[in-house]
Amino acid sequence: MLRHCAHPLLILDLAPVSTGMTAREALNNSLELAVAGERLGFHRFWLAEHHNMPGVASSSPEILIGQAARMTSRIRVGSGGVMLPNHAPLKVAESFLTLEALFPGRIDLGIGRAPGSDPRTASAFRRGQAAGGRSSRNAG
Repeated sequence: MLRHCAHPLLILDLAPVSTGMTAREALNNSLELAVAGERLGFHRFWLAEHHNMPGVASSSPEILIGQAARMTSRIRVGSGGVMLPNHAPLKVAESFLTLEALFPGRIDLGIGRAPGSDPRTASAFRRGQAAGGRSSRNAG
């Protein structure tokens, strides 16, 4: 147990996909890591956001956060950076408020400005956005 550490320890996970492993196996490994981290006395379990990377399965940290929180009871669970250029800030806030309502006092929201991906993928996130943050699907 790590309860006697001077500083709270956290785990930052990417849900790595090793050679020969499926994304499902990587995601399950991440969830098992959250459970093990809680058992060992870690204070936080955070998931990073990365996109279009074959070796990383954590493209939707808010989904994994909900699963990790459901499988644990004490450890704080959150994002090691939701990249705001990829998401509408209101949607991020509402998603994390919903997680907080389900798991009071245990959800952390880390945000960032980087795209969390390569330039082509970052461009795909912005495709269709018109002035004022509206999507072209809704315009017209």
